Amino acid sequence: MRRPDDGEARPAGRRQPAFQRDGVTALGYLQLATWGWFLYGFGSLLPQLGEDQGISRTLTSLHSVALAVGALVTGFTAEPLVRALRRRGVVQLGGLLATIGSVMLTAGGAWTAATLAGTLVAGVGGSLLINSAVATLSDHHDGVESAAALAEGNAIAAATGVVSPLVVGAGIAVGLTWRPAILVTIPLIAAVVLVLRRQESVAALDAGLPPRSEVRQPLPPAVWPVLVVIMLCVAVEFVMAAWSADLLKQRTGISPGAAAAGVSAVIAGMTLGRVVVGRLALRQPPQRLLAGAVVLTIAGWALTWSTTSAPVALAGLVTTGLGIAAHYPMGAELLLRAATPPLRDRAVGLMSIGIGLAAGGGPFVLGALADATSTHAAFLVVPVLMACALGILTLLAVTAARRTPEPPVAA
Repeated sequence: MRRPDDGEARPAGRRQPAFQRDGVTALGYLQLATWGWFLYGFGSLLPQLGEDQGISRTLTSLHSVALAVGALVTGFTAEPLVRALRRRGVVQLGGLLATIGSVMLTAGGAWTAATLAGTLVAGVGGSLLINSAVATLSDHHDGVESAAALAEGNAIAAATGVVSPLVVGAGIAVGLTWRPAILVTIPLIAAVVLVLRRQESVAALDAGLPPRSEVRQPLPPAVWPVLVVIMLCVAVEFVMAAWSADLLKQRTGISPGAAAAGVSAVIAGMTLGRVVVGRLALRQPPQRLLAGAVVLTIAGWALTWSTTSAPVALAGLVTTGLGIAAHYPMGAELLLRAATPPLRDRAVGLMSIGIGLAAGGGPFVLGALADATSTHAAFLVVPVLMACALGILTLLAVTAARRTPEPPVAA
């Protein structure tokens, strides 16, 4: 099915095709949900991990860097791994590494080197799960359904992410620590493997890549500005996941456990937003949805940043999450539209590299700035990154409009 161009209007009155979901769809959604559980739980536990180990915010942020390095490793090895193992094998490898990493992280105790190593291994495994899910869903649901599938799958991931910080916060509050919440990742991975084994002879999972001689052409130029936008948006998402608990604790005075659970406000907004975006994506171009989401993210940040009231701050975090909801799925959709099918696994690998840099760099920079100034001042990074993303999207829209030929003037 041909993918409509971003600015292409769909004929008025034409009914949208029904969105067909099947076992492959469920597999992709479960992969996204599994990593969503780990990722958002991981972000909410960082401040407590730093306190437990007696290290600074900058050193604590190295865990986010380790997670990002895992994504970088996956990005550089994505195409060779898919060529050797096909996507089915990549899912199994990712699940194995994510399991090993989760065990290493929870068993690391006060030894920072051990928790960093576990985070790195989990990052490689989780990125393999995410990359294979995105590419599989895109190939399996071509056309306008692809954007809807990516948004819906990420909505489910965000829904599990709402619960994860709550479980982390509850564990801290009752003295069980954050570790049981992270270990829930393991049965989720087991479920992924079980669903995978039920999918037999699926092209999106089992088809091999074309010979290297057929995919030597470079990625289209349109891929690169979209990649920068994705990186800016991902940096904001990981900053909010890693440090919003610290901001809540410092600005509103709530307890560490309540602050960790408060990260769920961001994820709740993301869950609701992605459900809505999944429906809108069947009717609206992804670039328009992404630009609106960036503006909404800035509004939510302003509400949280400017208050010392816990309820108002939480409302701001929900609004921020509503904006962040469209960032990754619509950014990924734009990137995959820019890349032809033989180049999609390479484009996803490149996106993983960009995400790794952004996911590690954003929280690390904010943590370092927080040590040098304050967490409140450091959060000024968020509107700066969002303004840059909005500027690039505006330039892309203007360029696309200039390329559109003017309709002929009637004599």
